[in-house]
Amino acid sequence: MLISAELLYSLWLTVKLALVSTLLLLLICIPLAYWINNSRSRWVLVVELIVTLPIVLPPTVIGFYLLLLFSPQYFIGQFWQAVFDTGLVFSFTGLVIGSVIYSLPFALQPIQSAFKQVDESLLEAAIALGATPKQVFWTVIVPVSRYGILSGALLSFAHTLGEFGVVLMLGGSIPHETRVASIALYDEVQKLNYSVAHQFALLLLVLSAVMLLLIIMLQRIKAHKPRIRLG
Repeated sequence: MLISAELLYSLWLTVKLALVSTLLLLLICIPLAYWINNSRSRWVLVVELIVTLPIVLPPTVIGFYLLLLFSPQYFIGQFWQAVFDTGLVFSFTGLVIGSVIYSLPFALQPIQSAFKQVDESLLEAAIALGATPKQVFWTVIVPVSRYGILSGALLSFAHTLGEFGVVLMLGGSIPHETRVASIALYDEVQKLNYSVAHQFALLLLVLSAVMLLLIIMLQRIKAHKPRIRLG
């Protein structure tokens, strides 16, 4: 089975989107998870509700409202157009922002759970030795929670690979710009070109299975790893 150049480029665009989105999600979710777990602000519940909504909302609903917000008729789209002289809608940048919003809870929740499981005695020992809150976070909480952080990264990466509704609404199907593998698969099925559609579907199936296997292996390693306790 010969893999076409179009298939390879759509696959590369999908992986690129997943990689960029996952890196941004880690930058956002690591401090956000800590803030949600520890803050006493009245806004915590509101923020947690908003960032968790993508789990239950249909992707097309998210994509539709992002399409409106990113359009030149609304402030965000107008601002982006004025600053960068380019639009967000039907662009790779728009896809990245949409993917980050859509996959945010899938990265956030494993990290939140990992932070909650850090042994309090480790934190108390670090504070007793004179560590500042920032030092405790980066030298104790983050290293101890590394399996949860990696799980969140893998889960959000896998979730982005299979995105359809959000990327269709925001990006359409522009070759070499927004035509990721899931959209390419849909296009080929619409054309009744099942042999090419099979190539897209098979590659996405294999990639998703590999990501799921990594997540399962990581969970098993974490489950069999002895917990460190002090005192």
